[in-house]
Amino acid sequence: MPAPTSYTKPLTNGQAEKLRALLEDKGFVMEEKPHCLFAASNKVAKVNVSVYEKGPKILVQGKGTEHFVQFTLEPEVLGVAELGYEQVHHPEMFQPHIGVDESGKGDFFGPLVVAGAYVDGDMAHKLRELGVMDSKRIGSDARIGTLAKQMREAGVRHEVIVLGPQRYNELYSKFGNLNKLLAWGHAKVIENLLERVPDCPRALSDQFANPKVLERALQSRGKTIKLEQRTKAESDPAVAAASIFAREGFVRWLDAAGERHGVPLPKGVSPAVKQNAAELVARHGRGILEVVAKMHFRTALEITGAEP
Repeated sequence: MPAPTSYTKPLTNGQAEKLRALLEDKGFVMEEKPHCLFAASNKVAKVNVSVYEKGPKILVQGKGTEHFVQFTLEPEVLGVAELGYEQVHHPEMFQPHIGVDESGKGDFFGPLVVAGAYVDGDMAHKLRELGVMDSKRIGSDARIGTLAKQMREAGVRHEVIVLGPQRYNELYSKFGNLNKLLAWGHAKVIENLLERVPDCPRALSDQFANPKVLERALQSRGKTIKLEQRTKAESDPAVAAASIFAREGFVRWLDAAGERHGVPLPKGVSPAVKQNAAELVARHGRGILEVVAKMHFRTALEITGAEP
C-alpha cells in the first residue's frame, strides 16, 4: 500500500512550540504562511510542515510524510504511535459503513448540500492514501475539487443532494426547524445509498441534534440500519469523504450562481455577504434573495426590511 502524502493532527500550544524548536534544530527552512503559527520545509526529507493558528493543528505534506510522522512527530512531539495503526486503534473505520455530512448550513448564500459516502476496508485505505480529511480542514476550493475528482475515479459510491435556496426556503417553512430539515436530508441520503449498497450494516453522522430527530426521519430502508451519531464524526473516513463531496457541491453552486447573476456570492455571513446581497437586490430586485439565499437568516431582514 502506498505511503500517505498528507497528514493532519490537532496540537497543543506546547506541542507546537516543541515542534518549532525541533524543526529548527533539524535544519528545516522556516517560512511564513498566512494563518500559520509557522511553516517549514526540508527538501532532503521531502516534507512540508504547516502549523495553523486555528486549533492549532499540523498539516504534513510530501513524499516523506509517513517517515516524518512516524520517526519525528509521533515519538518526539506527540508521544504516541498512531500512523499505520489506525486499523488497530479504530477498527470500525475500516468496516463497511455509510458516512453523512453537509455543507452550507451556516452560509447565507447558496444551497444546503447533504452528501453520503460508502466505505469498506479497501476504500478506507484508498482514502487514506489520497489524503482525504474533513473538508473544514482544507482551505482551498481547488483542493476540494481535486479530492472529489480523485474519489470518484477511485470508485467511492456516494450520494449528493443539493437543496437550492428556493427548495431550502420551502422546506424550512414546512419543517420550521433547521435540525428537522437536516435530519430529513441526512435520512434521504442514507435511503438513497442503501438502494445501491443494501447490505451496508451501519451509518455514521455528525450529531447535530437530539439523536431521536434523525432516527424518526429515517424511512423503511434506513430503519434497518444501525445508526450512530457522534460529535467530531468527521475523523471517520466515510464522513470525511462525504464532507468533501458536500463542500464541492456547495462551492460549485455558489460559483455558477454568482456568475449567472453578475455578483460574486461569498461564503459565510461576513460584511462582504451583506454588501453583495444589497448589490444583488439593487440589480435584480428583492425577489432575487429567495433564489440565492436562505431567507430565515437575519441578513435577509437587514437587506429587505421585511420579515422572512
